[in-house]
Amino acid sequence: MPKEFRYRGHTLEELSSMSTEAVLVLLPSRARRSINRGVSDEKRKLLEDARGAKDGKLKGEIKTHARDMVVLPQMVGLTIGVHNGREFVPLEIRPEMIGRYIGEFVITNKKVVHGTPGIGASRSSLYVPLK
Repeated sequence: MPKEFRYRGHTLEELSSMSTEAVLVLLPSRARRSINRGVSDEKRKLLEDARGAKDGKLKGEIKTHARDMVVLPQMVGLTIGVHNGREFVPLEIRPEMIGRYIGEFVITNKKVVHGTPGIGASRSSLYVPLK
């Protein structure tokens, strides 16, 4: 039997039924400070869309640029399109993500892969061996 998820001693059902203020007490200090300082319009729209999607009122994918939004229990189970600078990457919110930032899960850069040097790239590339 899989282990039941708990966040700081509370189950997901308990967290979902708590008020936002009660959940804030459980969050780490940096996330708590971020939310207490005020929620921007972009973050507020994301929260409203998340509530609408949970209720079934909102159709389609939720897209956002708010990478600095803290994952709250009411977002668990949703798929959110998070912008990585070029495109919206779908991110499924899992219970283990609570208290962390959305941007931590969508990488904004990719590994640099260099090809082989072409002719004229360096002095040594002028020599082409005859086979």
